Amino acid sequence: MARRPHEDDTDVATRLPEPDERFEQNLVIAAPPSAVFKYFFQPDALRAWWQASRSVTTPVPFGVYAIEWPTTPYRDDLLGALGGVFHGTVVDVRYGQSFLVADAYWVPPEGEALGPMALEITCKPDPAGCKLHIRQDGYAPSPRWRRYYAVVSRGWQVSLIALKRYAEDAK
Repeated sequence: MARRPHEDDTDVATRLPEPDERFEQNLVIAAPPSAVFKYFFQPDALRAWWQASRSVTTPVPFGVYAIEWPTTPYRDDLLGALGGVFHGTVVDVRYGQSFLVADAYWVPPEGEALGPMALEITCKPDPAGCKLHIRQDGYAPSPRWRRYYAVVSRGWQVSLIALKRYAEDAK
């Protein structure tokens, strides 16, 4: 006989992720939304603001979205050396406005990949230029996943400051 769910049962597939189970950020950048959008796809821009060593990014449905970073000289206790490759498939794109990368994985320099994840970028007009919204999520309950988001959140914060400078200086 099937058991009836209790009111306090949580359906992992429908509940919202907790803050330590994703990265989400809004940022206003004094640049046109179309310019900010293209900086997620241009290899020179990705090198400048995201410190990517290589990238293959294609802003079309079913396009590749792959970013590689050099291996760090230091090791995280749970994740090992950082750097590696983040890759997925662009499944939705509104050129100059937004894109969604699905079935994304982080492949560290050593150890098992983490995924699947989704990365959603939205660039909307704002009186000051562009309101950028970033959301990265995908999660399995484990210390490694929680640590990944702790590390990635700090990395995103630093990179978004660099993106803001890059975009505003390019005007």
